Amino acid sequence: MKRKRISDINAGSMADIAFLLLIFFLVTTTMDVDKGIFRKIAEKQTHPTNIKLHDRNVFDVNINKNNEIWISDRVVAANEIQKMTLEFIDNGGGKDIDGNSCDWCSGTKKSNLSDHPSKAFITIAADRDASYETYVMVLDQVNAAYATLRNQLAYKMYGKNYHVLEEEFRKTRNPKVLDQIKTVRTKYPLLIGDLETTTNMAQK
Repeated sequence: MKRKRISDINAGSMADIAFLLLIFFLVTTTMDVDKGIFRKIAEKQTHPTNIKLHDRNVFDVNINKNNEIWISDRVVAANEIQKMTLEFIDNGGGKDIDGNSCDWCSGTKKSNLSDHPSKAFITIAADRDASYETYVMVLDQVNAAYATLRNQLAYKMYGKNYHVLEEEFRKTRNPKVLDQIKTVRTKYPLLIGDLETTTNMAQK
């Protein structure tokens, strides 16, 4: 009996089809990418849990869903944030928890601003619909206020800006320089809290 020859299947185009399907799924698939912010953990404080926060010692920055920045019940421009933050931190209107005055502060000692830099707590509350760029901009302005105060104090005490001391320590690992850095940090501790609000909480 003569067997019928089975014709070969041409699989040459299968690889092309598979490649095209792969490209199609790569192009049409969406992937969520988490965004992050590079932040240093705040320095450990001598009295981390014993500070009573009064209204005057909390500086609230709110970002609503329209990316408007609210401070003290009014909308502020981006270029106002750094100055207002600096005045709040450096007010020197009272004493720390040990009863010591801020003899290095150069503020106006207003009754509605912070008692002492060690009590000056800053919160940044952003609505879930606010843009990431607005939040980062606000955070940069707050950090710039701290950098300004630390630079001024370091120059006054050691004749060098704070960031110069940090760079010097990175290169030399000099323990004396590290002590100077710690002294400046202690006098102007970085006290920033991040909050996320619901849409209704940031409708101002």
